[in-house]
Amino acid sequence: MNKLDELIVKLCPDEVEYKRIGEIFDLKNGYTPSKKNPNFWKDGTIPWFTLNDIRTNGRILNDALQHVAKEAVKGGNLVPKNSIIMSTTATIGEHALIKIDALTNQQITSFSLKPLYIEKVNIMFAFYYFYVYGEWCKKNSNQNGGMSIISLEKLRTFEFPLPPLPVQQEIVRILDNFTGLISELNAELDARRKQYEYYRDKLFSFVDKVPIVKLGEIGTIIRGNGLQKKDLTEDGVGCIHYGQIYTYYGAYTYETKSFVSPELAAKLTKVNTGDIVIATTSENIEDVCKCVAWLGENEIVTGGHTAILKHNQNPKYISYYLQTSSFFQQKCKIAQGTKVIEVSSKKLEQILIPLPPLDVQERIVSILDRFDALCNDKTCGLPAEIVARQKQYEYYRDKLLTFKRKNA
Repeated sequence: MNKLDELIVKLCPDEVEYKRIGEIFDLKNGYTPSKKNPNFWKDGTIPWFTLNDIRTNGRILNDALQHVAKEAVKGGNLVPKNSIIMSTTATIGEHALIKIDALTNQQITSFSLKPLYIEKVNIMFAFYYFYVYGEWCKKNSNQNGGMSIISLEKLRTFEFPLPPLPVQQEIVRILDNFTGLISELNAELDARRKQYEYYRDKLFSFVDKVPIVKLGEIGTIIRGNGLQKKDLTEDGVGCIHYGQIYTYYGAYTYETKSFVSPELAAKLTKVNTGDIVIATTSENIEDVCKCVAWLGENEIVTGGHTAILKHNQNPKYISYYLQTSSFFQQKCKIAQGTKVIEVSSKKLEQILIPLPPLDVQERIVSILDRFDALCNDKTCGLPAEIVARQKQYEYYRDKLLTFKRKNA
C-alpha cells in the first residue's frame, strides 16, 4: 500500500475528479436476434452474451456460451472487446469484462470507453469500480411489472471517479493480487471436490457383493405439501423449503435455515430425525433430487416439491449415495419435463441403492464426512480460507475505491 500512498500524495493529494459515466462510456442495450430466422442461430461466429455466461464462466469472459451469425448483427449493436457488460434488469449489478467483440441480450447493458477516455481509464479499474456502480444501480432502480429495471437515462447519471492513471494501475495491481489468490484457492478447492467425488463413487462401487434394493423397499416415501416463501419466518417451527436444498444445505443438517408459525406447521408434512428430504422439482437435471438428511433432535416440517424418505438405515449413507454418479444416471431416466424437471415419488421408490450392513455404512460415512468437511465446511480448511480472503478483498476494495471528490 506504500506505493499507492506515495502516488496519491504526489498526483492527487486532496481530491479526485468525478464525471458522469455517460461522459466516459458509450452505453447501449443488447437485443436477441429473431428466433424466427434459424440462419441467425446456425453455425454462428459472433459471441452472444447473457447472464448465464457470467454465472457459468465468471467475470472475465473470453467467449460466450452461444453464438449468432454475422447477419444477426444490426448496425451499431456490436460491442467492442474490453467493454463491461452489466445486468440492468432483474438481478441488477451482475457484471463482467468481455475480451472479444460480441453481442449481448436485452437484459444486459454494455459500457464501452469513448475514444477520449481510452488512454485515461484503466478498464480493469473501471471493472472493479462497477461493484460500487452496481450497488448504486440497485438503489436507483424502478419496478416494472414486478421486475427491477433501471433506464439508460438514469444509468448515465452515475458519477465515476477519475484518479490519475498511475493511481488506477496501482489499485488494479493490488486488487488483482487478492483476486488471483482467491482464484488459486478456488482452483485447489475444485480439485479437492473432484477427488471427493471420485472416492465417493468408488466407495459405493462394492467389490464384495452386497444387496441391491429399491428405495421403496427400505422405507416409505411421502410427498410434502403447501409452504410458500412468504410463509417463512425467523422463528417458530423449523422447516426446509425445497429451494433451500439447492442453495443452502449440504448432505445433512442439524439446524434449519427457516421457520414457520406453529399454526401452519400443523398443516405441513412432518420430518423426523434421520428422514431424507428430497427436492423433486427443479429447472435443471443437476438440481432435481438433491437432498438433505435431517439430523436435528426436533420434529420439523417441509412443503411441496419435496419427497420425504422415512427409513431405518444410516441417513448420511443414503444422502451421500444420492450424490453419486450412479444415482445421477438413474434419475436421468425417471425425470420428466423440459422447462421444469420433476420426479414423482413412485419413480423414486424404484431407485436402486447398494445396502451393506449398518456397520459398513458407518465406515463409509466416516470417510465421506472427512472429505465433506474439507470441501464444504466454511468453518475450517479451504472453504474457511476462501471466505476469509474474500472478506479481506472486499474490505480493501471498498477502501481503495473511496475517493474525496474534487467537484463535490
